[in-house]
Amino acid sequence: MTFVQGPARATVPATSANLGPGFDTLGLALELRDTLEAEVLDGGLVVEVSGYGEGQVPLDERHLVVRAMRATFERLGQQPAGLRLSCTNVIPHARGLGSSSAAIVGGVWLARELVAGGRLLLDDAALLDLAARLEGHPDNVAPALLGGFVISGQDADGGFWAVPGSVDPRVGAVVFVPPTPVETEAARGLLPDVVPHGDAAANAGRAALLVAALSGRPEELLRATEDRLHQEYRRPAMPESLALVEALRADGVPAIISGAGPTVLAFTDGPGTTTADALLARCPAGWEAHSLAVTRPGATRAD
Repeated sequence: MTFVQGPARATVPATSANLGPGFDTLGLALELRDTLEAEVLDGGLVVEVSGYGEGQVPLDERHLVVRAMRATFERLGQQPAGLRLSCTNVIPHARGLGSSSAAIVGGVWLARELVAGGRLLLDDAALLDLAARLEGHPDNVAPALLGGFVISGQDADGGFWAVPGSVDPRVGAVVFVPPTPVETEAARGLLPDVVPHGDAAANAGRAALLVAALSGRPEELLRATEDRLHQEYRRPAMPESLALVEALRADGVPAIISGAGPTVLAFTDGPGTTTADALLARCPAGWEAHSLAVTRPGATRAD
């Protein structure tokens, strides 16, 4: 196996999983992107981070992008003697916008690019499977890799799958990002092992409707984003986020908890519209708000 000379650069989007009723299976890529650059060295490991995580994340083999790169090189059959990695992070950490999935997808994508003929040795389906195994589930890594709206899951044999869906060009999002993080594992720990059959049935119907609403019936998004499986159970970890969701939905805005939270996502028109601007004005004090388009490309080469 031969390594490529010079750096490889990638850009990876933020993602929102669940989207209300589609727990662990629906995900959407948003136009908020981390940029990563890596190259093979003769020896050693150099990791540089700017933006989110600067001064907080480890700058050694424990770094999530490095771990993803190592796993990919292992799958391809050879580790490089040394690595340099530079990450410019704009996706908030531990906020439900897929920062860990962006790191994993960026790592596997860069490692493949640094191997001559890497795309022939490891196609996108294999890259998705590797990224999902590293993350534990595919709902964020699938849209981070493929872009757009993706339905994903895991078969009984352990294999992961992802099917892209369509998104009406009228659909955009405003995300409200609180200042305090919530770790995904803590949010998952609040979920019960068993839920009422009626709640499961209701969510199945809403998730099916959500696929149709996103693809061409955005007027159905309020009904389609109703959830009974996870959001209310997570209230103790993010009461302000659930209060915002309730206030927005009471005004007819299709609002949900993004991923494991605590970010709130509200479906609306694209950036720069009157509706999106009105939503931005509802950002709680101390929070950040971003009006974002749905991004069609997932992980891709950065200029």
